[in-house]
Amino acid sequence: MDINNLITTVNDVIWGDFLIYVLIACGLWFTWRTRFVQFRMVGEMFRLLKDATVDTAGGKKQKDEDKTKKNISSFQAFIVSVATRVGTGNLAGVASAIAIGGPGAVFWMWVIALIGSATAFVESTLAQLYKQGHQDSYIGGPAYYIQKGLKNRWMAIFFAVFITLQFGLTNNSIQANTICAAMEDAFGLPHLWVGCAIAVVSLFIVFGGIQRIASVCMVLVPVLAIGYLLLALVIIALNIELVPHVFKVIFLDAFGIQQVAGGGIGMTIMMGVKRGLFSNEAGEGSAPNVAATATTSHPVKQGLIQALGVFTDTLLLCSCTAFIIIISGLYTSSGNNGIVLTQSALQAEVGNAGPIFVALAIFLFAYSTIIGNYYYGEANVRFITKSPLVMTIYRILSGGVMILFGAVASFDLVWNLVDFFMAFLTACNLIAIVILGRYAFRLLDDYREQKRQGIKEPIFHRSQIPELVGETECWE
Repeated sequence: MDINNLITTVNDVIWGDFLIYVLIACGLWFTWRTRFVQFRMVGEMFRLLKDATVDTAGGKKQKDEDKTKKNISSFQAFIVSVATRVGTGNLAGVASAIAIGGPGAVFWMWVIALIGSATAFVESTLAQLYKQGHQDSYIGGPAYYIQKGLKNRWMAIFFAVFITLQFGLTNNSIQANTICAAMEDAFGLPHLWVGCAIAVVSLFIVFGGIQRIASVCMVLVPVLAIGYLLLALVIIALNIELVPHVFKVIFLDAFGIQQVAGGGIGMTIMMGVKRGLFSNEAGEGSAPNVAATATTSHPVKQGLIQALGVFTDTLLLCSCTAFIIIISGLYTSSGNNGIVLTQSALQAEVGNAGPIFVALAIFLFAYSTIIGNYYYGEANVRFITKSPLVMTIYRILSGGVMILFGAVASFDLVWNLVDFFMAFLTACNLIAIVILGRYAFRLLDDYREQKRQGIKEPIFHRSQIPELVGETECWE
């Protein structure tokens, strides 16, 4: 048995029905306990994002106590988290889910996004609550709230190790693998050459820290997301008569009524959940690492903004790819998988410019994801050790070595590695946020109460939760 088959076997055991049910159950529990926060407070999410955008563009004045910090705004934290979500998961991951699990997998991606946004709210709110000061910005995430909230250093280290392996290393291999496949299909470029070019540019960015990462993502992400959305809308408009058919195929296939591809309803659900989680990352414990860096007056604000990121990723961008592929009909017969299927579908709709557009788009999408993923690993390496040498080694591995590995490795191997590590860190994070979720609920109640009192911008002080005074250093 080769390494790829071995990992596949292990993944089948880990990613059995149990973990999927736990993920969905947690999302439903958080949805109920937050009183459907992801639906009832959508307007507040957009208001906060708009205000954060204006504050970032206008260079909002720092508070006196924050002037010594190179602060990351709420909007910048949102953009970096979207950068890691808006990548291969939107173009290659969706195509892979449809090719293996059938069109019905798209429905389960929607489900995991709708209920997972409540999970995203809870984990990002906790990350803000337990964040701590750092020389470049605030720093935090699941490893920090596991150690402070659960008082469990070993569990925190376990999570920090697995998220570093997942995002800082293997996830970057997926991005590189997808970029190389797209470039080969569009321009005939060798994988190794493309991988070397990506590695050189990535190393320059990752050695610049979170400030440089945020600056690059601020430029790339909005332009890419809007451009891809507009292209998809044009294709859908040109094929408007097929839209009812697309929805019919998705819903019938989702419940096994009409299997068009894949191995039955079990595979359909599994692929939808796995690729949906890979794309929107809700419950995985990734986005909280950047959510913790934001400067804000109340932890709930960043929780709401990050919940909106899940909608942006799955309900908008993933749906765009799904509609393009299903409209083309190529998922039933082409034999392609991943990014090549997306390119083929676009070529069928817009001609020879399709593969070239996707190649350029995936290069920028995946590149923004690479540098965002790097930061997730950096935050957790810093949690484990303060050694400059270890950090330098990590930067070289993340921005260079693993990108080259992804460039030459097989499609199945890199995706199986990501699924393997994702299962462990997701399980670890879910345990933590289920136990600590009560604090996120109390913070949400406080936020809502202040809003009912007419306070436009609620403010949190750690004395409002007395038992946490010694654990929350950044809320004086």
